[in-house]
Amino acid sequence: MDSFLLELREFFTVPKPEQYLSCTTFKTNELVASFIDFLLEDLEEFLGQRYLSRFFTVQLNPLLKNLKFLLIILGDTPFRCTELEETKNILAEIESIANEAGIFFHSFFFTTDLVKETKIAVAHSVLLPKFKMVKENIKKHCITVSNLPSVTTRNTTLVSIFIVDSVLDYLNHLINNRASIIVDVKDQITTLREELHFSRSFLRDIEVQQNKELIECDMQLRDLAYEVEYIINWFAAGEVPVWYVTLRLSNFIQKNKLIRTALAEIKLNYGINSLEVVESPCEVSSQVAGSIPMVDEIIVGLKDEIMQISSQLVRGPDHLQIISITGMPGLGKTTLAKKLYNHSSVLNHFDKRLWCVVSQTYERKRLLIDILRSMTNLKEDKFLEMKVEELGENLYKNLKEIRYFVVMDDIWNVKAWDDLKMYFPKDKTRSRILFTSRNKEVASEASSDGIINELPFLTVDECWDLLQQKVFGKALCPREFQDIGKQIATSCKGLPLAVAGIAAVLANMEKKENLWQEVAASLSSYIFKDQDILELSYKHLPIHLKPCFLYFSAFEEDREIPVKKLLSLWISEGFIQKNEVKRSEDVAEEYLIELINRSVVQIAKRRSDNGVKACNMHDLIRDMCLRIAKEENFLKVIKDEFSIYEKHHRLCNHSDPRHLKSRLFGLHIHSLLGMSDSLFIESRLRLLKVLKISDTNNYIETMEFPVQLRYLETPCLPWKMSGRLENLEFLFVTGTNSTNPVFSNMLKLRHLELYDPSRISEDWKIPKTHSLEILSGAFLENSNDEKILRCFPHLRRLKCICIYSRNKFPNFSFLTYLESLNMVFFGRKVELREFNFPTNIKKLSLTGHFHCEMISTIGKLPDLEILKLSLIKGENWNTNDDEFQKLKFLKLRYLKIEHWNTSEDHFPTLERLVLESCNKLKSIPSELGYTPTLQMIEVHSCGISVRESAMKIKEEQEENGNEELKVIIYGLK
Repeated sequence: MDSFLLELREFFTVPKPEQYLSCTTFKTNELVASFIDFLLEDLEEFLGQRYLSRFFTVQLNPLLKNLKFLLIILGDTPFRCTELEETKNILAEIESIANEAGIFFHSFFFTTDLVKETKIAVAHSVLLPKFKMVKENIKKHCITVSNLPSVTTRNTTLVSIFIVDSVLDYLNHLINNRASIIVDVKDQITTLREELHFSRSFLRDIEVQQNKELIECDMQLRDLAYEVEYIINWFAAGEVPVWYVTLRLSNFIQKNKLIRTALAEIKLNYGINSLEVVESPCEVSSQVAGSIPMVDEIIVGLKDEIMQISSQLVRGPDHLQIISITGMPGLGKTTLAKKLYNHSSVLNHFDKRLWCVVSQTYERKRLLIDILRSMTNLKEDKFLEMKVEELGENLYKNLKEIRYFVVMDDIWNVKAWDDLKMYFPKDKTRSRILFTSRNKEVASEASSDGIINELPFLTVDECWDLLQQKVFGKALCPREFQDIGKQIATSCKGLPLAVAGIAAVLANMEKKENLWQEVAASLSSYIFKDQDILELSYKHLPIHLKPCFLYFSAFEEDREIPVKKLLSLWISEGFIQKNEVKRSEDVAEEYLIELINRSVVQIAKRRSDNGVKACNMHDLIRDMCLRIAKEENFLKVIKDEFSIYEKHHRLCNHSDPRHLKSRLFGLHIHSLLGMSDSLFIESRLRLLKVLKISDTNNYIETMEFPVQLRYLETPCLPWKMSGRLENLEFLFVTGTNSTNPVFSNMLKLRHLELYDPSRISEDWKIPKTHSLEILSGAFLENSNDEKILRCFPHLRRLKCICIYSRNKFPNFSFLTYLESLNMVFFGRKVELREFNFPTNIKKLSLTGHFHCEMISTIGKLPDLEILKLSLIKGENWNTNDDEFQKLKFLKLRYLKIEHWNTSEDHFPTLERLVLESCNKLKSIPSELGYTPTLQMIEVHSCGISVRESAMKIKEEQEENGNEELKVIIYGLK
């Protein structure tokens, strides 16, 4: 027994780095902090006992308080710079006292030589004086390193440019709303806020100012913001003494003054207004200057694209037109452009053909030389002697009044076109410019009437065809390689570049089935060894988009990512710039569209308004995303390992959280995604802004959620919502929930989604006016519930179930901001005669046995753009002239109507019509085919007469010259 106690004692001393062979990068401060955290967990569990004597609580609290202080300062900057001799000395002192505290706890819990009261008395006499002494030395250490630059502790070069704004908001909140808890340091906090505000205002446009000194100042300012956030949060929680905060605030103010001085020098030396706005420079490889492309690549799967784009090149308007090929890297944009450049119809149509490779970094003179060399036999030396204006004039004269075709390959931004366009004559000779670009916006910015062609991925069969041709040439693939070959082709996920990469490996190895099996088993190491081409897409992203892009590493492979959650997470993380005019969700959606346009994110599903409902990433892009996120310490995907995460602000788990055994520790963690509620102690996570709980072991019932939490996704809510959730903005309850949200604790909540609908009641404790904007999963049972709903005057989107015992439709007219309503109505006997909707509603989804006569009321809504109706009954539905004037999307499900009568001008803006399981309907009105805006009719599982009427509409329109209308029939047997 004695030997066991001795072995057990080892657990009560600070571990050494060499004890963790798999993780050799732990610093002293991290190991000491995790050990103190272990002691605190034991002590807090002991003090949390229901019938514990008050003596123990009073006597042990001083130890608890001192250990907490040591834990917190070990995460602060002066104690994280372990390479300094001064830091090593103070850390040795803290480690020594932590070990003494560990020995006390070991004795207190596991030995019986003295009574517990005596042990506490001894601990007080020995430990408390040492705590006092180490605090004095901590103070001296902070003063010694007061001018330590933040860069010493920089964990990542990738920090959201809006972190400073977030910290400023928090300081304003403390000064204006919680002055009582900062009264002793209010003047310092006010001064710091003013200092930070000045520096941030100066660097407002840093994302496009590519000056190294400015960028370094910006990084120092962001690092300082993180330091401020860390200390102020712990102080506001009552865990850090005033003397330490006073010391650190003085240090923060001094650091910011140094940043301001550096900014003033830059302004003096360069003149801030003269700094050129340019894109980030980076190394690029490009085609040999002035070379004319020859097509020797094997092309598979682009037959339709070649036919379509070649037709665009030789037909169309007389004026100069820009045609673009866009798509992610590796899809074959340049290969297709080369094919078109040498296509017979192009050769016969144009008088001159020109080619240049733009790439990310370019010189206007170099581009002009490349273009001129592609159309003449003159040597480069001849052109190098000319000035830019002479080269441009030369080009203009050569192209004047002829029909020319120019390919601008790999163009990254519209500035390249703006620099050259004056040298291309705009004679009406049907000349064409062809762009290839990863960024769709380049084409739309360059020309309002240009044509954009997005390249599709190859099918599995096309990938297999390409792989065979590249490996075996014109020979047939041997039968024994076909199954494994098709498996490899499938793994390339439709990307020609991936096929080419793996084909190069297979073509140069012995043709043995077992070798192919080995390649198939480790495809990721073969498919794309050279990441430079893909990384250019990342390097070229604006600074504000890089964190948004890397956040995709938090999601599992091959899963569709719901856009509403993705945008909510970005906002909660502080990645989205605040805008006085636009909502944060709208700005975040613009960021997403920009990533899509840059071909690094794909659309998985669209909404009925044609917006993006779900998105994902190609596997190769995702692999790059994961790798960069890891390299930058941006996000850590955790596994079952020793879990100290001081270097990471974000942790996520892609596997079953029940498989993770060790508890998480990290004083700087901002986000936890996909965790079990048993894997962390929330009181140690004061900086936590994002929490997604995937599995609960009922620890959630006793959780005290951190005050900084912005986003919470959880299977259920605790019976008692403890803690101040004053900053919570997004709440998703994903499981069966029997607890009502308490709105009095969540005054900033603006998005609530209950997957298991809950009745609105007084238990929600809603203040008279609340800021909620989105509510999904609410039950409405009577008019009292409507009164409670009036507490949410800012609601923009509402999804609810109405279970009324009488035939009265809820009155929603008071929700003057409501734009989207999704409602399922259950009445005992539905004989309603009126609807009460807000007049500015844009999207309406209505399920209930309403009579079709009432649709006229809906049709008069002046801003309605999207309408989805289910279970509507009646024999005849007749539309009128003044209805559905702005409707773009109409979906009818389980319609119990037989005849639908309308006119050609009753749906003047309709773009898409969807019918699903409308088995009683006789036909689709043929008049709809003459709606000029109609693009598509979809028919799902409807009767044969409806299907035939849809096809008849298509045939009639084709006879009248309208070949644009698409009719899609689903559910044919």
